[in-house]
Amino acid sequence: MNEHLEILKKYWGHNSFHTTQFQIIESISHGNDTLGLMPTGGGKSITFQLPAIEMDGVCLVISPLIALMNDQISKLNALGIKAKAVHSGMSYNEIKVSIDNAVYGGYKILYLSPERLKSDIFRAKVQQMNISFITVDEAHCISEWGYDFRPSYLEIGKLRESLPEVPVLALTATATNEVVEDIQEKLKFRIRNVIRGEFTRENLVYFVRYTDSKIADLSKVVKSIHGTGIVYLRSRKKTREIAEHLKKNKISADYFHAGLSYESRVIKQKKWSNDEIRIMVATNAFGLGIDKSNVRFVIHVDLPDSPESYFQEAGRAGRDGKKSFAVLLVNNYDKSIAKQRLTNTYPEISEIKRIYHAMANYLQVPFGGGKGVAYEFKLFDFASSYKLNSLVAFNALKILEKQGYIELTDEVNSLSRILFILNRDDLYKFQIKNRKFDGFIKLLLRSYTGLFNDYTPIDENILARRANIKRDLVYNYLIKLSQMKVISYIPSRKSPMLIFTEERLDEKSLYISHEFYTERKKRTEKRINAMLNYAFNREECRNNLLLKYFGLKTGKPCTNCDVCKSRLEDENDASRENELLSEVFELLKKESQYIGELLLTLEIKENTLNKIVKRLLEQEKIMYLKDGRLAVSNR
Repeated sequence: MNEHLEILKKYWGHNSFHTTQFQIIESISHGNDTLGLMPTGGGKSITFQLPAIEMDGVCLVISPLIALMNDQISKLNALGIKAKAVHSGMSYNEIKVSIDNAVYGGYKILYLSPERLKSDIFRAKVQQMNISFITVDEAHCISEWGYDFRPSYLEIGKLRESLPEVPVLALTATATNEVVEDIQEKLKFRIRNVIRGEFTRENLVYFVRYTDSKIADLSKVVKSIHGTGIVYLRSRKKTREIAEHLKKNKISADYFHAGLSYESRVIKQKKWSNDEIRIMVATNAFGLGIDKSNVRFVIHVDLPDSPESYFQEAGRAGRDGKKSFAVLLVNNYDKSIAKQRLTNTYPEISEIKRIYHAMANYLQVPFGGGKGVAYEFKLFDFASSYKLNSLVAFNALKILEKQGYIELTDEVNSLSRILFILNRDDLYKFQIKNRKFDGFIKLLLRSYTGLFNDYTPIDENILARRANIKRDLVYNYLIKLSQMKVISYIPSRKSPMLIFTEERLDEKSLYISHEFYTERKKRTEKRINAMLNYAFNREECRNNLLLKYFGLKTGKPCTNCDVCKSRLEDENDASRENELLSEVFELLKKESQYIGELLLTLEIKENTLNKIVKRLLEQEKIMYLKDGRLAVSNR
């Protein structure tokens, strides 16, 4: 415990662990296969980063999220912890150098995207690595019954067979009991071992608001809650429209989606994190890796795909333990939208095949070729070129991914990188013979370290400022040095990647399992129905409803959600009914009133007042006047 705490204080500045964090760290440190279930904001990354520092060797971390890997690596390197990522957005030589450095003990943590596990270079080198343990992030991706199954995750099971003594730590924020069992089976756990975090968030108030005007009610909710927040939508276009609407109502807001430039997203996220912007209106592209504890509310204007995604996104509120709100705005139109979403998510098999060949033609992949090759892929340009609905095209590609034909990555936002190919002695000789490059080479060596050992991120703009020259000239120097085999230069790239995991197949050979397709569709429909049940439920505590979905033990009603509040109000109103009968009668004895006036005076719910008025009318104690007012009966 003391050793763990010393490292926690040294690198992260914390004085204590969450209970679940410590249990997971202890378990993996003792070599036990471990599945850690930790809700959003539970400090998941520390559970593998801390023991990776303590233990001898390199920790392999398999994660599908390149943006999150790069974010964590930047933070680790800033702390003095050597970490590196290997993914399909990198060149072959860059991958080779990184894996070689891992073999020679250059890193404490090596992140891998799952499709890299079956690459020849990784398979050839992995046995030479001193691996402390394997971490599987987003572990639900290994389960065919999980909400984000990825076939490449099944390679982890094969990796375990070749490294039988290396323990595995699987981590996920959400998983049903069925998925929990499947994860352990697919990862070949030697002994079942599940450590669950506390999923009940007592400080988080779940609230569903039924409304015919979501935008108007959004403004009301935002004005009623103090502090910073996130508003989630599905449409990129609407994020901008609603952010503008909020600003017109004098509410500080901005918008965020994956279609914006990388630089723009970084600036917007930084401003929101620093409380320069109060509300971020965003698609679900916003949120991964956010380390902001004082988010007071998360509002969903559109119905999420599943309880899993809703629980994860809503959980970004109130990480500091203070009272916060998870608000869902719904109306009856959401039911028909949910049904349409299911249709769009599962295009006909013939349409999936058509999109497969269109995609291969777009990338100029010949029949029988492409296996293992990573291509830059711009979805909207592809859809526009072939006159496809972009949502249908995306979902068709996701089905092809789940069938194991391709792999889609999130956007790769990599900085430019360089590595000196020449050793120091040969570089010195080159500088003497090529004086015009001498000053620039010295600038590189002064500005960055490790240039002879590993690909090092650089910034052409910073180099240009330091040399007092234009960026284009810096770029030209780098290209020229690369052509002269002095350095290996990889310019920055900002695009998603599509990898062919199998060679391009012809129409007859491309097989989409009807059984797999039908089963996946049924399970997606089940999740959508569970989300609709949550949204339109008016009887059961919302917190308990979510716990029940994940197969967790439910406790007493939370007393804070809208359902519990309504029930308490009904109970209070029922106990007051006789008292209210007298109050209403006495008010009407003084003067006739409209129902609305009585509501304002008594501050009770309208249906409660209607019940009381009905009873008094039946007892003939009151009556309606011609103008609609209520008055004491003349009888």
